[in-house]
Amino acid sequence: MMPAMASSTEPITYDRANAAQRFVRRFASSGPGSWVFARVAHRLDKPIYRATDGRHTAASWLAGLPILMLTTTGAKSGKRRTVPVVGLPTDEGMAVIASNYGQRHHPAWFYNLSSDPSAEVGMDERVWKVNAVEAEGERRERIWQQALKVYPGYSTKEKRAAHRPNHEIVLEPDADRDATSPG
Repeated sequence: MMPAMASSTEPITYDRANAAQRFVRRFASSGPGSWVFARVAHRLDKPIYRATDGRHTAASWLAGLPILMLTTTGAKSGKRRTVPVVGLPTDEGMAVIASNYGQRHHPAWFYNLSSDPSAEVGMDERVWKVNAVEAEGERRERIWQQALKVYPGYSTKEKRAAHRPNHEIVLEPDADRDATSPG
């Protein structure tokens, strides 16, 4: 059984992952692992998330990472898009890192949030509305340090994507929009 996130204020650290999960994390942060995960993981995450009523994704089982399902509105298409991303609990909400496995371009969800910061997050059997805010300064550095504790592979991805900055985005709860429950 994978470790569950105790609360939104208690971060999951790399040390809480078991040996197999740490191996998967190391593989995922390598060049070949990033290539595989960028093309396969999201195809497994969505069906597992639906089948477990929002309790798990492939990445949460295999790597012990805190995965959330992020629903954005397509910047070009205007269609709703849901993608699994690592979610980092912060005092202000959930943070996500636009690393895109260290690939050449930012992930599509980053462009979507840049166009329309209103989004929806699903995690641990809950779904809630959020507004995306890019972290800057001390807040950005704090989130980055926490991200490295949860998933040290971010440093490898940052080196592979040195031609572009990573963006740390905080998904702040939107008190003006109603939360929903999955299913």
